[in-house]
Amino acid sequence: MDFDAMFTAQLDALKKEGNYRIFAELERQCGAFPKAKSHDADAPEEVTVWCSNDYLGMGQHPVVRQAMKDAIDACGTGAGGTRNISGTAHHHLVLERELADLHGKEAALLFTSGYVSNWAALSTLGARLPDAVILSDELNHASMIEGIRHSRAKKVIWRHNDPEDLDRKLAALPANAPKIVAFESVYSMDGDISPMEEIVEVAEKHGAMTYLDEVHAVGLYGPRGGGVSEERGLAHRITLIEGTLGKAYGCMGGYVTGSAAMCDFIRSFASGFIFTTALPPAVAAAATASIRHLKESQTERQAQRAQVARLRSLLDRVGIPHLDNDSHIIPVMIKDPVKCRMLADILMRDYGIYVQPINYPTVPKGTERLRFTPGPLHTDADLDHLVRALTVLWKQCALAHAVA
Repeated sequence: MDFDAMFTAQLDALKKEGNYRIFAELERQCGAFPKAKSHDADAPEEVTVWCSNDYLGMGQHPVVRQAMKDAIDACGTGAGGTRNISGTAHHHLVLERELADLHGKEAALLFTSGYVSNWAALSTLGARLPDAVILSDELNHASMIEGIRHSRAKKVIWRHNDPEDLDRKLAALPANAPKIVAFESVYSMDGDISPMEEIVEVAEKHGAMTYLDEVHAVGLYGPRGGGVSEERGLAHRITLIEGTLGKAYGCMGGYVTGSAAMCDFIRSFASGFIFTTALPPAVAAAATASIRHLKESQTERQAQRAQVARLRSLLDRVGIPHLDNDSHIIPVMIKDPVKCRMLADILMRDYGIYVQPINYPTVPKGTERLRFTPGPLHTDADLDHLVRALTVLWKQCALAHAVA
C-alpha cells in the first residue's frame, strides 16, 4: 500500500483549496522585536512581525531574560522528567503561587502549554465527575473541544456568547447532574469578548461550575494583568480560570487556577500532567518575573492599547474592513483563501510585513482573514507602512472597501 501517495493526495487537495499552510522561517533578534531576520528566499532579510501572540514583547524584556539566565546558571536547562518522577522544582511552586495570587485563587497547577492545560483539565473533570455535562460555547478553542471529546462526558453546545441560549440548555438538564460551563474571555479569531457577568449569573442560577479560558487576556486586561475576569471584578465567582504563559507573558506553558481541592484533583488524575515532562525551571523563573512585572507595570498595556487604537483609526480612514471588537486583536477580512494567501505572500515579499493568513479550519470557509496584533514595540512608522501597503494591495486585488 502506497501511504505516501495517500498523504500527497490530501495535501494536493489542501493546496488546491488555498488552505495549505506555509511556515515562514524567521529568527527573532533579541532587543529588536517586532523585527525579525527572515531566512525565506522571497522575503527581505529583515521583516516586521504583525501576528505574534507575544502581545507585549515580554519575551524581549530584560527582567524576564535575566531571570531565565540566572535560573539556567543555578539549575541547568531541563526539568529532568515529570514532576512525579523528577520532583517538583522550587521554581514551579513559586510560579504556581504567583499564578494563584494573580487570579485570587487558592492554588494553581502548571502544564507545558495552554493547549495541554485545557485538554487535560476538561478531559479530567468531564471523565471523573459522575454524569457530568459540559456546556461549551460553539466557538471555543480546539484545545477545549479536544478535552471535552476525550472526557466522553455528555456535551451540549450553546450559541456563541449567548447567555439566554445557555440558560435554556442548562434548564433542560437534570438538576442533580454536575454541569461545567466552558467559555473564553477573548476569542482569538474574531477578537470579541464574552458577556462574562451574564454567563456567570446563568451558571450560578443552575449551580454549574464555570470554566474560563483567559489565554488571550492574561497580562493584558485588569489592573494586574489578571484578565477580563479581573477587569470586570468577576474572578472570585469563576470556578476555574485557565491561562497561558506563552502569549502576553512571553514565555511558555499553561496553567489552571482554582480551589486547592480542584487543583489537587486535576494533579492527581490528569494524564496530561502526570505523564508529561515538566517545564524547565528556567522557563518557570522567566514566567514568574514576567507576571510580577506586569502586576505592577501599566506601561506595556497602555502602549499596546494606544497602537491598537491607532491602527484601527488608520484602517478606518482608508476603508480597509476589519472586525469591530473591544480587544487588541484586529482581523482584516479577506473572505477568500487564495487571495488571503496571496496578500500575505506579497506583504512579506514586497513590503517586509509578516502576517500569517488565517484560513479554514481555523475559521469557517468564507471568513478568511489577516489577523493583526499591534503591540507596544510597533512604532508609528511601522503602522503607517502597514496601512500604505494594505491600501495599495486592496486596489490591486480589487477587494471591497468598508462602507462608511
